[in-house]
Amino acid sequence: MELWGRMLWALLSGPGRGGSTLGWAFSSWQPQPPLAGLSSATELVSHWTRVFEKRGIPEARESSEYIVAHVLGAKTFQSLRPALWTQPLTSQQLQCIQELSSRRLQRMPVQYILGEWDFQGLSLRMVPPVFIPRPETEELVEWVLEEVAQRSYAVGSPGSPLILEVGCGSGAISLSLLSQLPQSRVIAVDKGEAAISLTHENAQRLQLQDRIWIIHLDMTSERSWTHLPWGPVDLVVSNPPYIFHQDMEQLAPEIRSYEDPAALDGGEEGMDIITHILALAPQLLKDSGSIFLEVDPRHPELVSSWLQSRPELYLNLVAVRKDFCGRSPDPLLPGSARARVSFCPSRAGHQSPAW
Repeated sequence: MELWGRMLWALLSGPGRGGSTLGWAFSSWQPQPPLAGLSSATELVSHWTRVFEKRGIPEARESSEYIVAHVLGAKTFQSLRPALWTQPLTSQQLQCIQELSSRRLQRMPVQYILGEWDFQGLSLRMVPPVFIPRPETEELVEWVLEEVAQRSYAVGSPGSPLILEVGCGSGAISLSLLSQLPQSRVIAVDKGEAAISLTHENAQRLQLQDRIWIIHLDMTSERSWTHLPWGPVDLVVSNPPYIFHQDMEQLAPEIRSYEDPAALDGGEEGMDIITHILALAPQLLKDSGSIFLEVDPRHPELVSSWLQSRPELYLNLVAVRKDFCGRSPDPLLPGSARARVSFCPSRAGHQSPAW
């Protein structure tokens, strides 16, 4: 398990991830036959924790516990029946743990090794190179839910609210919102074919496919918004690529080697996709609509300055909420702080386009 650190969220009120193929980096370590004398889950966890620590693998104990628990049919080691901690494992189970642990030694993220991960209580399929959703993004979802609870459409007509997610990746945000907002509909777009395929799979697994429209679409393409179904939306939600390009080399090996860089690299100032989304606000949103973004801690000032030069977008920065409670370092951007910022509309005389 990665201890994903602090992020920054943005709520904008008003009017992707990419899918390039990655080359995977592997170490020269080769799997060995199951270790003699190690037969129980507890012994295997201790052994692989030592191996991971010796090889400098982050989250050594957590990684070994997740792998052993997965092979024994549980999500966490702590959720195993105590009797299974000391019960001898079969040779097949030992071999499986050996193989999965070898992938961790190659710095493959645990989420990809297990092939699934929980997000907002949903079990989602995870496949490289599709971006792995971080726990902090669950707080972005909770913030969206708070906003919806304050709006009349929370208990309004069927199909409300209508939500657009830009860069859906695994579908984590879209599907968690659908699962908790039974009257909602979602349009999920991504320019990566792997992401689109994985969102389709997760929607089917969770039986939410009837309320989600999944579209292979690059939102940076000119007039791409004209291809969206259902008309103006109530909410736009996105965890876009926002890492400053010069910071990409600081990313952990797990991220650099396995996750799609196009889902992370936001350009020179991390703003490339963010500004595309904001520029589309008049076309995408209803008059009372809102945009929620997860961004870098340096972005509130940059976004505010950018918006001031574009009054025709009718978006204003209102508030910033930061959290400096001292979580673990963020592998996406070491030393960063987590915060959320909000924007409100200034829409006098503005008319939404006809759809």
